Amino acid sequence: MRISIFAAALVVLASPAFAQPPAQGAASPVTASVTASVTASVTEIPDADDPFIWLEDAESPKAIAWAEAENQRAFKVLQGDPRYETLHAQALKIATASDRIPTPGFRAGAIYNLWQDETHVQGLWRRTTLDSYRAAAPAWETVLDLDALAKADGKTWVWKGATCLKPSERLCIVNLSDGGEDAVELREFDLKTKAFVPGGFRLDKSKQDVAWLDADTLLLARDWGPGTMTESGYAFIVKALARGQTPGQAREVFRGEPTDVGVSPLVLHDGEGHRVVLFERSKDFFHTEHWMLRDGVPVRLNLPERSTVQGLLHGLLIMTLEEDWTFGSETYTSGSLIAVVPELVAPQPPDRIVVSNQAMLIFEPGPRQSVESVAVTKDRVLAAIYDNVRGRAVAFEDRGEYGWRQTALPGPDNSAVDLVSADDRSDLAFVQTANFLQPTTLSLLDAASLSLEPIKRLPPRFDASGDVTEQFEATSKDGTKIPYFVVRPKGLKYDGAAPTLLYAYGGFQISETPTYSGMIGKLWLERGGVYVLANIRGGGEFGPAWHDAGLKTRRQRVYDDFVAVAEDLIARKITSPRRLGIEGGSNGGLLMGVQMEQRPDLWNAVVIQVPLLDMLRITKIGAGASWVGEYGSPDIPAERAFLASISPYHNLKPGVAYPEPLIVTSTKDDRVGPGHARKFAARLAAMGLPYLYYENTEGGHSAAANQREAARKTALEMTYLTRKLMD
Repeated sequence: MRISIFAAALVVLASPAFAQPPAQGAASPVTASVTASVTASVTEIPDADDPFIWLEDAESPKAIAWAEAENQRAFKVLQGDPRYETLHAQALKIATASDRIPTPGFRAGAIYNLWQDETHVQGLWRRTTLDSYRAAAPAWETVLDLDALAKADGKTWVWKGATCLKPSERLCIVNLSDGGEDAVELREFDLKTKAFVPGGFRLDKSKQDVAWLDADTLLLARDWGPGTMTESGYAFIVKALARGQTPGQAREVFRGEPTDVGVSPLVLHDGEGHRVVLFERSKDFFHTEHWMLRDGVPVRLNLPERSTVQGLLHGLLIMTLEEDWTFGSETYTSGSLIAVVPELVAPQPPDRIVVSNQAMLIFEPGPRQSVESVAVTKDRVLAAIYDNVRGRAVAFEDRGEYGWRQTALPGPDNSAVDLVSADDRSDLAFVQTANFLQPTTLSLLDAASLSLEPIKRLPPRFDASGDVTEQFEATSKDGTKIPYFVVRPKGLKYDGAAPTLLYAYGGFQISETPTYSGMIGKLWLERGGVYVLANIRGGGEFGPAWHDAGLKTRRQRVYDDFVAVAEDLIARKITSPRRLGIEGGSNGGLLMGVQMEQRPDLWNAVVIQVPLLDMLRITKIGAGASWVGEYGSPDIPAERAFLASISPYHNLKPGVAYPEPLIVTSTKDDRVGPGHARKFAARLAAMGLPYLYYENTEGGHSAAANQREAARKTALEMTYLTRKLMD
């Protein structure tokens, strides 16, 4: 699905650890003062009786003082470990290496990139030519210096992308986030003058989406004042803002409902000059109404609500389906890639006749396949197609009445493929491939000639010569086969003694695929560790059905899948509970909290990153109301009962030998919010249970606003894992 500002969660790499005896008196004074009010009951905690509800206020001085005290306690343990400095130096070297592949993006006939390093901490937005980019040392031209801008403005600006006016792409709306929040400030920027437009468009901070209607008009979904944001904290009113107007003068063009997740404008262009103006009304995270602006009036398209617009080609909407769809005499199965004529699926005026009467199937995946991502060039549709969690790039050509011809492009086995950027002025695209042990390769694809030219290769970040990757299957509680990858030393002794880090996500139809990580390789594999990636249900590895199997009250299947993988690892004598750690972030942080409580006997380390943990107040914290489609609603009795049964915050029990977790979050996370992590840690402390807690003051939902912060976070996590699993 196409993700806008309503992003559910980031896949955050984490690491776990083994439990230590409770450190008496180690909790912060604020936490210790309310210990007596916490009971051992698994029953719900009413808001009025929740002693830690004050920790949900992200920026309150009292909560920040609490977090700082917890940070100092964690630093004393982790930064005080003699191995921390080495791990941090290695992580920082990898994070800020000058020989990283600069991620390319086609724009205005040039190649653009956002670059961060030790000198440019917030980053440089820069550009070069395609020929120059091919060179080992491209000649970059700085377009915008974010560090200089941050210094001038007194802000910690984090780059959140730019929306440029097509077809010229000279004028752009730049998205700037203070500290990494989802909320952004919008400013008009001129790529020719490399400067903000004097008197141009400028909108203050809000969770907002923007699209160019024309050179003098923006379509904006944002906070227009009281009553204009949904319960999830996003906009549901789109207005047209003309150049020179104040926001109060903007004209409303589309309206959703306050109960929606939100509404986004989307203006699509293709290489032939076609344009389609859409409004996407997200009723929940997975059900979206598609509306098209026709003759100045929005009309609803006859498309399934569980479908995603991927682009425009030859005037056709390119879409993926997340449910079966019958249109005319044809049925298109869930997971398929299709093309439709926008006018075909729009209500027609009485005097207008539409000749075409069918949508077009581009690709229908098999039972172990999925369409992971889609990009559109001038004359081709590109897709990353996965078969049993192994990726291939595939090019599709429309041959009219003869259907769509597909050509799979060559690539390494057991690898992930990523469509980095596509050019709608040509048939060029950048394609990236990688796996656990082979560094990333970036290639230039000519979709017309079907040639693939390697452009850049990431230098090895660790010695992988002694490692091997295998794929196994575990059998879950209901008999479902769950694939997982194991990266291990070739000479592994099957005695259960290998320190093993198990990662999974399991939600929002997000697939976990083989990826090259210099951090994991250098700081874990090279030191004798085993890394495991589990493809549990809830993700998108096998299409929408794999995701749907773990929705709402079916979510226990996700947790059973994860346990099945762990038990399979133990049965194969790859590891043992003493040496097994787990990690996950966001939705994966919820997974970690649940696993820590449901099976404390299986793990010796648990890294819980930017997590969801209070599942009974999920709709009242951060953007949690937007995820009712994934988790269910605490306002529906049957769903509330299930959420109460898994909610980590509510199911902690004193006296249980839980593994000591490392809990990681960010003050600036305005998506999940730090309240979940804070309250969980506070309740652990009040019960006398062991834990470590780290809250970065910036970074948003990634818990790191720049490469330095990412290196520090990784070093803390790896020190924790070393202490728990390797000692």
